[in-house]
Amino acid sequence: MGAQLRVYKRRIRSVTATKKITKAMEMIAASRIVKAQRKVAASMPYATELTRAVTAVATGSTTNHPLTTEAESPVRAAIVLITSDRGLAGGYSSNAIKAAERLTERLRGEGKEVDAYIVGRKGVSYYGFRERKVVESWTGFTDSPTYADAKRVAAPLIESIEQETAEGGVDELHIVFTEFVSMITQSAVDSRMLPLSLDEAAEGGTPADSAKGEILPLFDFEPSAEDVLDALLPRYVESRIYNALLQSAASEHAARRRAMKSATDNAGDLIKSLTRLANAARQAEITQEISEIVGGASALADATAGSDR
Repeated sequence: MGAQLRVYKRRIRSVTATKKITKAMEMIAASRIVKAQRKVAASMPYATELTRAVTAVATGSTTNHPLTTEAESPVRAAIVLITSDRGLAGGYSSNAIKAAERLTERLRGEGKEVDAYIVGRKGVSYYGFRERKVVESWTGFTDSPTYADAKRVAAPLIESIEQETAEGGVDELHIVFTEFVSMITQSAVDSRMLPLSLDEAAEGGTPADSAKGEILPLFDFEPSAEDVLDALLPRYVESRIYNALLQSAASEHAARRRAMKSATDNAGDLIKSLTRLANAARQAEITQEISEIVGGASALADATAGSDR
């Protein structure tokens, strides 16, 4: 066997082994997408009703609370960026990082300082390589997050939103994550969690005083509206972060399945190409051997004919 043919066969074996790995990873990611989708669907009703409860309390009272009241001159904002712990997921993490970069530039353009909170090793590595300050980071659970993980992420954010900016607190809280649209489409989005926008609540039929232009209270609160908002604040932040973590996990699995399918298909095409080259090399070797045999036989015949003379 010629050296060139041995090289081709070695590469075919290597690519075949890689194809088996990528195919297995594709199947694992596909099985995990279904579970992640179910978790996202299960978390939506609680998050929706909790948001309605918060907006109802906010529109039914005149209490100034960090959950619903915007600062007159916001000076600092926090960004929670959700990326993956592992690679081999196409542009999943890079798209989320780019969205966070755009949001950061926009907030700085508005004159606000930005505090970064990072979820996932990819985001941590990105900020660490560029020596950017990260207030806090979390890793190790991005592909299968739990509500306990969401509470861990939410705890320092709640503390920062409740503090004054002079003491290191923030006026706004934003989150950047990858929204799961479908098995094919996942979009990196940014959303402001706090202060909560009350536009949807106002459109929901809450009566307003036409003379004063103020929303009339609908409820009596015990012990007070502020205490109710204090109780709802951590639950609201936790539920929003949990939903974002679940959507990001589903998006990560979908992106990894698509990337591994592309890698598997490319490996198959490469194997076909290498097989054709190996066949051509083998045919060339056979042709050369035949030519050598024919040439040797012809030389032998000529030598024999010369000796007979």
